[in-house]
Amino acid sequence: MANHKSAEKRIRANDAKRLHNRYYAKSTRTAIKALNNTENKEEAKKLLPKVSSMLDKLAKRNIIHKNKASNLKSQLSKHVNSMK
Repeated sequence: MANHKSAEKRIRANDAKRLHNRYYAKSTRTAIKALNNTENKEEAKKLLPKVSSMLDKLAKRNIIHKNKASNLKSQLSKHVNSMK
């Protein structure tokens, strides 16, 4: 256990940030799955900008790496463009 007040505070702050980051990462993953499971191309085209924005925000806040966000966005846009 931590011996200093500042270390205890840092532990509490890290736990709060971890929960916050997990919430946004999980909601983004859920949105990606919803986009991948969508059968309608028009609906997928509406979802794509929202999901891309979520990925950009995660990358900006260093929750995920910027290259991972870019790769996911590329994969999703390929998927949407290949739909019939």
